[in-house]
Amino acid sequence: MSKIIWKPGTMVYPLPAVMVSCGSNEAEHNIITVSWTGTLCTDPPMCYISVRPSRHSYDIIKRNGDFVINLTNRELAYATDWCGVRTGAKHNKFAEMNLTPVPATKVKSPLIKESPVNIECVVKEIKELGSHHMFISDIVAVNAASELFDEKTGLFRLNDSEPLCYLHGKYYLTGKFIGKFGFSVEKKKKKKKPGKDRII
Repeated sequence: MSKIIWKPGTMVYPLPAVMVSCGSNEAEHNIITVSWTGTLCTDPPMCYISVRPSRHSYDIIKRNGDFVINLTNRELAYATDWCGVRTGAKHNKFAEMNLTPVPATKVKSPLIKESPVNIECVVKEIKELGSHHMFISDIVAVNAASELFDEKTGLFRLNDSEPLCYLHGKYYLTGKFIGKFGFSVEKKKKKKKPGKDRII
């Protein structure tokens, strides 16, 4: 496979396309779309978002010290894009996108009701990296849509919500299932021979 050499840049794709909600009261509620986000630690559960200081949400998050990561899906694709290219300084994003702010359980920022998963985060540290500042945060609560739980198996079927991801300037839905974690080293179960367990 031949390679083309490019200058250093953001090429870790695909990424989740999430809507981050913030604000301690209705007057300052806002939504910012980000893809620079991810998991940092399991124990304690931690994540991050990276935001340009020029963005309207930056000061709101910095002032209040919390935010909510709202996962997105096919139904939220338009709102996800719109909230990323419009500024909360001029638009009421909840109202204009017909999204519903819902009180969170642990933070001041609201959840987006229409999101399949809402992750409540408390800012622990802000790292000034350059164009973006990273909000390193503790995950203090996770709210998940009950209709995505399979009562028979106890599994959470997030893929059924058709999650949205971001790939080099474009939005995509997650693809086909090809294997679970660890499937490459999993031992195959031996097939029982016909009649082996038959009782005579």
